[in-house]
Amino acid sequence: MKAFGALNSSIDSIVEFQTPVPQPAADEILVRVRAVSLNPVDTKVRKSLGQKNLTTPRILGFDAAGVVEALGSDVKKFSIGDEVYYSGDVTRAGSNAEFHTVQAALVAKKPESFTFTEAAAIPLVALTAWELLFERMTDGQIPYGTEILIINGAGGVGSALIPLAKSAGLTVIATASRDTTRTWCQKLGADYVVNHRDPLRPQIESLGFKHFPLIANLHDTELYWEQTADLLAPLGALGLIVETQNPIHIGNPFRLKSPRIVWEYMPARSRFQTPDMKRQGEILQEIAKRCDAGTFPKLNLTATELLTANSLQAAHRQLESASSIGKVCLAL
Repeated sequence: MKAFGALNSSIDSIVEFQTPVPQPAADEILVRVRAVSLNPVDTKVRKSLGQKNLTTPRILGFDAAGVVEALGSDVKKFSIGDEVYYSGDVTRAGSNAEFHTVQAALVAKKPESFTFTEAAAIPLVALTAWELLFERMTDGQIPYGTEILIINGAGGVGSALIPLAKSAGLTVIATASRDTTRTWCQKLGADYVVNHRDPLRPQIESLGFKHFPLIANLHDTELYWEQTADLLAPLGALGLIVETQNPIHIGNPFRLKSPRIVWEYMPARSRFQTPDMKRQGEILQEIAKRCDAGTFPKLNLTATELLTANSLQAAHRQLESASSIGKVCLAL
């Protein structure tokens, strides 16, 4: 089969190559991939490969949508020919290939009203947003009207979190710094949009707010550490997804507020094969229902080219430029 992988950490090392079609293990399905989307984790995996060439390219990619081609002996919830979508396992060969094996627990039938490309844009960001809001920051029971501040509302995870928060009855204040990203946040349902390039408190107070029971920092943990400490309400929850590069002080003023500070890393369940791993397939099935009901939007797609070595290299460059609005998708 045709596959796309990196020989080393360089973007220029991404190549097309031939490799045997993988065979599904007992708990896996084989998917004929029809579309993939890219996420920052794709570039991080590539950068981890080092400067020396690998013997075999590392197949990249996690998000995918396609058609079930074969079933492992233990798989009961899918049939050959089912149209599915998922985000795979960070420790295994990725989805940037004609065929891909993935554990069935991580997979759901794709939204019927979405194309393969539209569906491929969803899994990682939707799972991250869902787990962050409903499993990490809260226990799923959130009083109607609760205010949430979402830093970087127009990014991939923010684009999923805003509609999920609105569907839960939250008042959403998102941040964005450009006219296009402000408009996108408003289209997704944000009640207010402020500029994260300027100090947040004066903007927040001009809207009539002082503190937030919930803050999701989806951009730079360190850059906004002091501002989130100031803006978080006592007994509130701060949700984080971006790893820190330097030590940070986690004492006062955070300690005085007795907050919940949580990390969300979507690949954790598959990476550590947790007993509740099937929860990710269940979440994606719920997201698919919302997509078909019109309560979860089609994400903004910044590219829908065919998957080639050149288009994949260009997509990695675009991700590393931090200039994307929504998701970069490529079709097979």
